[in-house]
Amino acid sequence: MPLSILDLVSISEGSTARGAIAASMESARLADQLGYRRLWFAEHHNTPNLASSATALLISRAASVTERIRLGSGGVMLPNHAPLMVAEQYGTMANIHGDRIDLGLGRAPGTDRMTAQALNRSSAEPQAFAQSIYDLQGWFGETGTAHSMPIMSAASAGTEVPIWVLGSTVNGASIAGQLGLPFSLASHFAPDQVEDAIQVYRDAFTTESPTAQIDEPYVMAGVNVMVADTDEEAEREFTTVEQMFLDIQRGRSRRIQPPVDPETLTGQGSRDRSMLRIKAVGAPQTVKGQLEEFVTRTGADELITVTYAFDPAVRNRSLQLLAEAWF
Repeated sequence: MPLSILDLVSISEGSTARGAIAASMESARLADQLGYRRLWFAEHHNTPNLASSATALLISRAASVTERIRLGSGGVMLPNHAPLMVAEQYGTMANIHGDRIDLGLGRAPGTDRMTAQALNRSSAEPQAFAQSIYDLQGWFGETGTAHSMPIMSAASAGTEVPIWVLGSTVNGASIAGQLGLPFSLASHFAPDQVEDAIQVYRDAFTTESPTAQIDEPYVMAGVNVMVADTDEEAEREFTTVEQMFLDIQRGRSRRIQPPVDPETLTGQGSRDRSMLRIKAVGAPQTVKGQLEEFVTRTGADELITVTYAFDPAVRNRSLQLLAEAWF
C-alpha cells in the first residue's frame, strides 16, 4: 500500500511564506529519502495561513531538490486556469524533470466566491470540465494538439502527463469514473460520503471513455496524520489543525497556531472538528493500526497523508516515524 503526502505549505504564526516554502522543500527532500510514493501540492487562494497558491512553481522547485518521488497537484483548480496554460506548464515540467509529474484536477475554486471570480478562466460544469481534460490529453499526446481545436503545444507534446480527478462527494466520484481516470478523494476534510463516493466511482468506472487512461479503478484517499513518540504527544500536536478548522468555523483569519492542551478544545466547534474525523493520530503503531483499519474499510488503493504542524521539525518527525512503521 503506497503512502503519499499532500502539502498545503502552511505558514505558522511568526513565520512567513518564504519560511514556509523553505520548510516545505526540506520536507520534500525527506519524503524522497523515506520512500513516499508522491508529493502533491494543493491550490488555495486568499488564505493567510497557506502558501500553496502557485502549485506549478512549488512542484518544479520540489522536483529540483528530489530524485525519485513523484510530484504533482492535489490539485489544480481548473476553473481558475486556462487549460492550454496548464498543459504548457505541466508539460514543461515533465520535459525538465522527466516522468515524475502528476496533474490532479479539481472543479472547486479553492477559495471564496469573490476570489474565485477574480481567478475564473474556465467553466466548472461537468461537461466543460470533461472537455478540458480531453483537450489536455491531446496537448500531452504525441502531436501536442487539442482534440477540439487546431491548437498545439510544443511544450507538452509527447509528455503524456497522467491526469487525476479530485473530488469530495459522490458527484466528483461519478465524473472520475465516467472519465476512466484515477480518483483522489478528499476524505481528510470531507468524511461524510467516503464509502458511497468510492462505490459510486467504482460502479461508474469505464474504459470506454475517450479520456480513459487506466484499465481499472484506482482510489487514493486523504487521511489526516500526526505521528509522535507517544499517543499523548501526537494528540497535543494535532490540536494545531483542530484550531485551524475552528478558525474557519468562526470566520477568524490567522496563521497556523502552536499546539494546546486538547482539553481546552473540548466542546468547541464539534461540527468542524468532525470534518477531521478521518485521521490517524498517535504513536507509530497506533497510527499504523488506524491506517490499516481505514484501508480495510474503504478498499483504497493508496493513501495520501495530510500533516499540519506549527513546528516544521514536528512534521518531519511525523513523516519519519510513519515511514519507519509503514514501509
